[in-house]
Amino acid sequence: MGQLCNQPELSIKDLQAALNEIAKQTGKKPAVIYTLARPTQLDLMMVTPEGETIYAPVRAVGREQLLKTANQFTNSIRDPRLVNTRAYLPASQQLYQWLIAPLRPQLDAQGIETLVFVLDSGLRTVPLSALHDGQRFLIERFNLALVPSMSLTDRRYRNIQRAKILAMGASEFKDQSPLPAVPIELDQITKDLGGGTEFLNADFTIPNLQRQHRQGIYQIIHLATHAQFQPGSPENSYIVFTDGRLNLLQLRNLRLYRPETELLTLSACRTAVGDLDAELGFAGLSVQLGVKSVVASLWYVSDEGTLALMTGFYNQLNTAPIKAEALRQAQLAMLRGDITVKGNELRTIRGAIPLPPALAVGDRSLSHPYFWAAFTIVGSPW
Repeated sequence: MGQLCNQPELSIKDLQAALNEIAKQTGKKPAVIYTLARPTQLDLMMVTPEGETIYAPVRAVGREQLLKTANQFTNSIRDPRLVNTRAYLPASQQLYQWLIAPLRPQLDAQGIETLVFVLDSGLRTVPLSALHDGQRFLIERFNLALVPSMSLTDRRYRNIQRAKILAMGASEFKDQSPLPAVPIELDQITKDLGGGTEFLNADFTIPNLQRQHRQGIYQIIHLATHAQFQPGSPENSYIVFTDGRLNLLQLRNLRLYRPETELLTLSACRTAVGDLDAELGFAGLSVQLGVKSVVASLWYVSDEGTLALMTGFYNQLNTAPIKAEALRQAQLAMLRGDITVKGNELRTIRGAIPLPPALAVGDRSLSHPYFWAAFTIVGSPW
């Protein structure tokens, strides 16, 4: 196990005990899947709440071919010019055959419902939810999450139904394009769960985030803004606030682990993307710094797609037993056409949300994975 996940201090026995406890508390049975892409073969290892550890070597693919296919898949799915095609499907189905199919009999036999992935370098930005088995997407069967390592992951379960939200963001920027959906997004999500407080534009400052967080009344922090990850120095990557840019190094100074943050949502572009030194970007670093779960994005997401997913996600948190199930249900609502754009409205299961003129794009389906597969959970799915 140490070789595959590089965290030998967490034993199989301890991990199984944690998974067993989670299954009892949530009613959702989890499994942890480790991948190791070697030059000539792919190694898969799976730990479930009981039974032996499952090892499955995939000798049909080496690291170079695996990463090439993964890049083809991600590039085709995140290209807005291809939203009326299924250009992603061949690579999606091939990756499914390599990463999931060898374990599928055991997953089905044990009734596993949640998959937690500890992925090898080069694979961590793959939109796993859009892997396809030939009949349906992976998200149609499983709750999903990515973790940097299980030893760094908070394995305790807390119910956050009725949790309070600190929702902050900006719709106007000095030197970047506006985000006209942000005021609607903040307004909608603070009406969900246990209610919350929103701070927009002039009030969206780094000191205000620190002040509000220190009060200790918010289990969820939601930031809706621009972000950019740049390879190289940590100072080059930033989240945009009204009073300046928060870089990767400064993120440590926020001390979001004290008091504890149960969920951090980075409703901004490419917040789960990094480089070899920080491959899961802001999301991965936030988990390493003590945030339990982070919802973040893998590519530049459309405004209407983000608004649709976020409103669906927070609504589902009211009833879903775990965070990954809430995200999954929001993604499925988009995939199945239950959330769509009609004229100048976002049509949802709960009713219509008027859109600002800049987003009134006419009728638009949000069923293509470009719209819903960008967001992922990094850290605990619970």
